[in-house]
Amino acid sequence: MKRIKVKLLEIKEEPLPIRTDFIKLDQALKFSGIAETGGHAKDLIEKGAVRVNGETCTSRGKKLFKGDNFEYKDVRFTIEKEA
Repeated sequence: MKRIKVKLLEIKEEPLPIRTDFIKLDQALKFSGIAETGGHAKDLIEKGAVRVNGETCTSRGKKLFKGDNFEYKDVRFTIEKEA
C-alpha cells in the first residue's frame, strides 16, 4: 500500500481592530493590506478568493462585526472592536 503525505496549510491568525460597529468586506480587505484598491478588493471577492466565517463570500458589501473573520490565502483576520 502506497502512503501519501499531505502537507496542511498553516493559517496565520491576525486581529483587525475597527472603531465602528461593523466594516464591509471590501473595506476590510483594503484596511488589512490584502487589497491595494477597491477594484482589487472587488476582483478578489467576485473570484471567490475570500472566505467569511469559513464560507466563500462573493458579496463585497457583506458587513463584518466583532468576532467575524475573513480569510485570504494563508491569513485569517478576526474583527475586533478597538477600545
